[in-house]
Amino acid sequence: MSVLLCQDIKIEHLQSLVNHYGLTLEIINDNQPIPGSFWQPPEAGLIRDTLYLRNDTPVHSALHETCHYICMDKERRKTLDTDAGGRTAIEEDSVCYLQILLSEFIPEMKQPRMFSDMDEWGYSFRLGSSNAWFENDAEDAQSWLQQHQIIERDNQITKKLRIN
Repeated sequence: MSVLLCQDIKIEHLQSLVNHYGLTLEIINDNQPIPGSFWQPPEAGLIRDTLYLRNDTPVHSALHETCHYICMDKERRKTLDTDAGGRTAIEEDSVCYLQILLSEFIPEMKQPRMFSDMDEWGYSFRLGSSNAWFENDAEDAQSWLQQHQIIERDNQITKKLRIN
C-alpha cells in the first residue's frame, strides 16, 4: 500500500487546519522543487509561516511539518528556513504525537491511516510501530504537549501554538 498523498485529499481540509495555526499553504507545481524541504521533494517544506507542498507530497509529511511549526518556540518560528527539526528528542516525539492527533482533521487520513503511513514511510519507534508507541510509550510526548498548552489532558487540541 502506498502512503496517502495530498492529491488524494480535499486540500481544503488541510488548508483550514494550517490556516488556523497561522500558516499559509502554498502548492507548488508538479516536478518543481519544494522550497524549505529538508528531506527534498516530495517532502513538505517550511519557510517562516509558509508550508510548501506538491500534489505528490505525502499527507503525513505535510502534517509533520505543520506540527514542527506548532511545537517550536516563537523565536525559532521567526527565522524558520527549511530545518524545522525538534531541538530535543522529546520535542521531536511530541511532533509525531501531535501529527497523529491532527490526522483526525483530515477525513481521508484519520489515525489508523496515519499509523500505517508512518510505519510504511519508515518512522521508527521503540515498540516497533507508531500505533504501539502512541498507545503504550508516548506519555512523555503527551505530557510535553500538555505542558506547552498545545493539547488538553484528554488529548483535545487547543489550537494554540507553543509560546515559550
